Amino acid sequence: MEEPVAAEEPDSDTDLPPPQQRRRSICEGCDRPKPVCLCHVIPNPPIPTATRIVILQHPHESRHKLSTTPLITKSLSNAASAVARRLTPGLLRRLLPEDGSGDELPRNVFYLFPPTPSSPEAVSLSDLRQSLAEISSKGEASVVIAFDATWKHAKEMVAASEGYLSKFARRACLDGFDSRVEGGSIYESELLLRKEPCGGCVSTLEAVARWVGAAEEEEGGGGAEIEGRLIGLLREAVRLQAQFLKPVKPRPKLLKKNRRADQQQSDRT
Repeated sequence: MEEPVAAEEPDSDTDLPPPQQRRRSICEGCDRPKPVCLCHVIPNPPIPTATRIVILQHPHESRHKLSTTPLITKSLSNAASAVARRLTPGLLRRLLPEDGSGDELPRNVFYLFPPTPSSPEAVSLSDLRQSLAEISSKGEASVVIAFDATWKHAKEMVAASEGYLSKFARRACLDGFDSRVEGGSIYESELLLRKEPCGGCVSTLEAVARWVGAAEEEEGGGGAEIEGRLIGLLREAVRLQAQFLKPVKPRPKLLKKNRRADQQQSDRT
């Protein structure tokens, strides 16, 4: 586990911390509000991985005590995070282990983000398995970069970082991405915390879990077991938070729309 890396300086006045307010009681172990403490399911010691996980977190997202980024860096020993609006060469150097390469561009780097109209090229995780296997066969490890933000902010972060990333990294997405399908919620039934914009979009923790599951399996590191533990951690976080949510009022039009979307998805498959 590594402490978050700070960017050189705030991007704007909006990045400054908010005024002091009455604070909830926070657990010293997991840094979450005590009623939703996750110390009992966070791996201790953190799980080692060959894959290096880098999380770039938007300043607004970093203020949420229920962000999943701290769960990733506390659960995986080879994970690091930074709060910034874009990835720069200096910031990435601080987020990667020293390997003696100096100012050379890093190798075997992927960044997770689905295709967009302005940048439609994104290789699916299933199509990358052969590449991950080849990296492992050379005795090397991969680096995966994820962006932790709302959909709107994440698109801005990728757009601001892609000029640099395109020099050495490949854009990748999880299997099942479909911009034509409305995304689901991590809560079932009528409980809703955050709805994803498209089919195949998931939380940062789940995205990292699925990537590590595939990459570590190719590298002989028990990827399926690691993925299962991370998904279990997410489910426990959801279960605890659900206790504090109230069911939303039934919305017949929304239910009808969701059923129609489910039927369209079923017809395509």
